[in-house]
Amino acid sequence: PSVSVCCDVQNTLVNNLFRFYANDHIKEKYLPRLAGSDLGSFGLSEPGSGSDAFALQTRAEVNGDGDYVINGSKMWITNAGEANIFLVMANLDPSKGYKGITCFVMERGWEGFEVGKKEDKLGIRASSTCSLTFDNVVVPKENVLG
Repeated sequence: PSVSVCCDVQNTLVNNLFRFYANDHIKEKYLPRLAGSDLGSFGLSEPGSGSDAFALQTRAEVNGDGDYVINGSKMWITNAGEANIFLVMANLDPSKGYKGITCFVMERGWEGFEVGKKEDKLGIRASSTCSLTFDNVVVPKENVLG
């Protein structure tokens, strides 16, 4: 079951979002890596809202260069312990409700982006589940998905 969870997140959530919503530049940059050496992860769930996208607290703001600055956190993120590429949902315009949510492509090691310790779960233990923290993470404007 653990291997199937890792594969399902990689193939169903991550790769399909890139295939259907990424521009050509993003596809060329990330799909070869996801087909080879890198694992992807999908960050939606949050401590106070679970998977309720309408209650996202992670925020994105546009900076002076037109890039995005992300602040917030995610919980229970599958593949996060091993992933190098992350699709992170953040609220760019809370006044628009769910239409203000945007998907950002991030990479492990970016300044202000931390992956927490692996959760000690009762089952599916080979599949890592970790928290993510974003502290003024700058995401290039070309790394918006959709």
